[in-house]
This record gives sequence, C-alpha cells and structure tokens, in this order.
Amino acid sequence: MKWGVVSTIKAPAEAILNFAAYHLEAGAHRLFLYLDAPCPEARPLLKAHPKIRVFDCDDASWQHRRKGGKPHKHQVRQSLNATRAYRRQSQDIAWLTHIDVDEFLWSATPIATVLATLPDVTNCARARPIEMLAQGQRNAALETAFKGHIPGGPDRGTIVGRLYPRYGEHLKGGFLSHLEGKLFVRTGLSDLTLRIHNVFQDDQENPGHQELPEVDLCHLHATTWGHWQSHYRFRLKRGSYRDDLQPARPRDKGGITLHELLNAIEADQGAPGLRDFFDEVCHDSPALRQRLEHEGLLRLRQLDLAPKRRKHFPAFG
Repeated sequence: MKWGVVSTIKAPAEAILNFAAYHLEAGAHRLFLYLDAPCPEARPLLKAHPKIRVFDCDDASWQHRRKGGKPHKHQVRQSLNATRAYRRQSQDIAWLTHIDVDEFLWSATPIATVLATLPDVTNCARARPIEMLAQGQRNAALETAFKGHIPGGPDRGTIVGRLYPRYGEHLKGGFLSHLEGKLFVRTGLSDLTLRIHNVFQDDQENPGHQELPEVDLCHLHATTWGHWQSHYRFRLKRGSYRDDLQPARPRDKGGITLHELLNAIEADQGAPGLRDFFDEVCHDSPALRQRLEHEGLLRLRQLDLAPKRRKHFPAFG
C-alpha cells in the first residue's frame, strides 16, 4: 500500500532534509516537494533522490502554470500545489497526504499497514495533531515531548483549564496551532481539490471520511522560545494567530481570539508577558509534563531527525 506526501516548503535546508528523510524512513514511496523559496543547498540533494520530486515555485514557474501568476496568500499556494500533485503526479501511489515541513507522521504500526486496513468506502482518513513542548537548546536532542489531542466534547474546556490555568480558556484544545489535523486521501478520485485540512469533491466536503487514531501528526510548532519568537509576527499577521480565526469559546461567554489575547498581553506586559504565556503553554517544564501525564495527554516520541537525515542525505554538511 504505497503512500506519498506533498508539501509546499519555505525553510532552511536542514529542516527540508529532515522532513524528507524522516518520511522516507517512515515508508513514504513518493515525496512531492514544492519549494516556495529557493534552497540551493537542499535542492540538488532532493532532486537526486529517486523517491522525491522537486518543483520550483518562483514567479516564472507560477506564471507558466497559472493565469494570474503567484497567489499572494501562502495558504492558496499550498492548496494549489497539493491539488496539482494529486491530479498530475500521484499515479503510482494509493494514498497522498498534504502536510507542512514542521509536521511529522508517527505510527507504532507501519503507515502502509494502517492504510491497507481501511475499508474501500474510506476515501480520506484524518491524522490528528499532537503539539510539541518547546525545549531548551541543551536537551533538545534527548527526547521529544508532546501534548496530546483532546477530542471535542463537553469536558474539553475543563481539561484545558486544568492544564493551563491562566490562559487555557482562550486556547482551542490547549493548542496554539490547529486541532483539525491533516488528511490521507485515496488517489484516483475525480474532480478532487485539496485544501489545508480538508478536501472537496465537487461540492462534497471530505467524502468517505474517517478518523485515523493509529497515526499522530507530530507538530513542531514551537521548538524553542527563540523559534517561537522568530515566527510570531508572521503567525500573528497571516498565520495561525491571525485575526480572522474564531475564539475558543463564544463571544457571549467571554471568548476572545488568540490574536486578541496575544496582542493584549504584549500591549500590557511586553516581551516578558509573552514569555510568561509561552512558559505556561509551550515550555517543556516538569510541571507541565506532570499535568499532561495526570490527564493522560503526555506523548513521548522518538523522531531521530538528524540520524535519519545523515542516512538519506550523507552529502549534506
């Protein structure tokens, strides 16, 4: 049961090669990597690998592929690239998943085996995210701890409040990023369009959908305080903290968006306030691990990114 990954990537060479090597080691038969910015360090290494297809996404490439040229929003570029890969490149695989460079699929059972057990009526299967706890530089290589996904239901808000007593009421499921996860999509379906978290066939959303609890989407949303800071402004303006997303709870019950919360913290307390927020919600502290473990939500995953990169791309560095 061959499967593949499509991703639109703007990242340093090491991160791109980590992502590629990890998923090759996980059993991916094909990677379709769309470089949203040039990466001359990684591109020839990716190009030389028999299981990887590399696509440039500069202005000239977009002008050639699309009337109107390059879309302004990165979310639109991601969706267009994923749909193009699905329709034109995925003939030799049975399943394709659309994920980001900071997301890593993990399963105790080989992913191909998991997909092979899905019934014929299943056309898309959703892997839910687990979100990384940010680590200090000195211990980053020892282990990777994640906060587990809390299923929707009446108890979710109470659990999040226990985990994050100061800020949890404004966090969807206790996460800074998405809860929706990403889909594996069966290939060969007609008139299919891929988006970030969903697919559409004509006017039908997610045809033949089911959950895929055997597979975690390990999301390295914030690896360190410095990493979080380096992405903060972009996410606040155009990414997962932008102002058009919905609050975790209704407005009439005191809900505010993450965008509003972060702006308020920064206006009132500046950088120290943001650091306090980060420490409660993201930092891999013994106290947070203990709270997660008490709720049955601590997940420890061995990703081994550097060894896998060295195995598949020994010429790098």
